[in-house]
Amino acid sequence: MNTSALALIPNKSQDKKNQGDSYLKFKFGQQTAAVLSMSRAQEFVILPPERLTPMPNMPAYVMGLLNRRSRVFWVIDLARMLGLLPLETNLQQYNIIIIRNDSTSLGLIVQAVEGVVRLSSESIQSPLGQVSSGLVPYLSGCILQEQEILLALDAEAIIRSPLLQKD
Repeated sequence: MNTSALALIPNKSQDKKNQGDSYLKFKFGQQTAAVLSMSRAQEFVILPPERLTPMPNMPAYVMGLLNRRSRVFWVIDLARMLGLLPLETNLQQYNIIIIRNDSTSLGLIVQAVEGVVRLSSESIQSPLGQVSSGLVPYLSGCILQEQEILLALDAEAIIRSPLLQKD
């Protein structure tokens, strides 16, 4: 057997890396790392703040409305909505992850997007006791890694948040 044929045989460590579901990894707030299922992440865009239309009498975490591809939707400072440190106010551009369920799109402004990772469902553990209780309703769990705790956000819970519903 020649060496090129050996390259075609998957080794076990590579095989394990490719298993699991795809998640978008990002930081929201200064230190908080999170993942979001790629099945709910529609796109990631970088836009200047002036592309958002501010709306009066809205909570501080609602940054405004965005008109993108003939759709208008809210954009929020995710960290501020979840009770963490808000974004800096003098940013030149926003990193916006657009999430979607069957009927609604929502823009989440985050600190930085770090790429796509694969995680098995077994690696996601209960968030209870790991994070502040205010975050728990918006999480599907936590992933404990060597260097950090990743929060597995529940896009559906964020979209349906009572904080975003109008009376």
